[in-house]
Amino acid sequence: MKRILVTGAAGQIGQDLVPALRERYGSDMVVAAGHRKPLPGSVIRGGPTTAVDVTDYGQIVDTIRKYGIGTIHHLSTILSALAEQERQRGHEVNINGLYNVLEAAHACGVERVVAPSSIAAFGPETPREPTPNDTIQKPNTLYGIAKVFGELLGNYYSTKVGLDVRGLRLPGIVSCMDQEPTAGTTDYAVLIFFGAIREKRYTCFLKPDTRLPMMYMPDAIKAIIDLAEADFARLRHHADFNVAAMSFTPAELAGAIRKRIPEFEMDYEIDPLRQAIADSWPRSLDDSAARREWGWEPGYDMDGMVDDMLDKMRKKLQKAD
Repeated sequence: MKRILVTGAAGQIGQDLVPALRERYGSDMVVAAGHRKPLPGSVIRGGPTTAVDVTDYGQIVDTIRKYGIGTIHHLSTILSALAEQERQRGHEVNINGLYNVLEAAHACGVERVVAPSSIAAFGPETPREPTPNDTIQKPNTLYGIAKVFGELLGNYYSTKVGLDVRGLRLPGIVSCMDQEPTAGTTDYAVLIFFGAIREKRYTCFLKPDTRLPMMYMPDAIKAIIDLAEADFARLRHHADFNVAAMSFTPAELAGAIRKRIPEFEMDYEIDPLRQAIADSWPRSLDDSAARREWGWEPGYDMDGMVDDMLDKMRKKLQKAD
């Protein structure tokens, strides 16, 4: 078996995907690649690491050849709110970076690239509930435009170039993180747990009734690995699968936390940029294509996620203190 390379391994998904892949395939078989952001300890301690700037084609080629890479999980990205503020950097990483990874993979004989997309690939004209897998997209953010580009490019390489590219449109991801996230539109659903445990309160940057598709990190990792291992012959889609688990609003999530922490309070200070982005996204997703073509099925609903998050976050924050 050839090794697996994970770009963007310091990000929210990468720091959970890398340990999961190492547990499944062996510690030495998964190379974690970061760039500007330091790799977390759980990634550094578990196996080989390296630095890769995905905007540098030569670095990607050198890394593939040095480590004998057969599969790439391409997670390097500039998230939605930050991409709006840093357009040039967002273009270089989200568009040029993906193109470089796919071209390098093809040139070096890599067997498979898994490049997750996002619900940001949809736009204001998309039916919002349930959003079909195949529908009008037309996103109005640079991050979303890059994700549509990635889906189209991934399907092109799969059908025209002969490189097996797979991707899934991830909803907002809730995960137990070491540090508070800052650059995503759905970050409130992680930040709320920091606030609930530390201070019994949180100020939300989205309106209370903003319903968005969400997923707990263990399900996101399961979806990525299940798709990567799926029988290619069964896939009618390639880089553009909807995957769903739950949809909720900030008010509903706060209510679920309040059932466990009765003194918890939440108020609102709306961020116009992130609210506008959220208002352009789906409220729920039709993921029947993923269920049919590779057997996707989530394991967590909102209550199960809240119970597990509170337990894990308490332990993490106590350890940090």
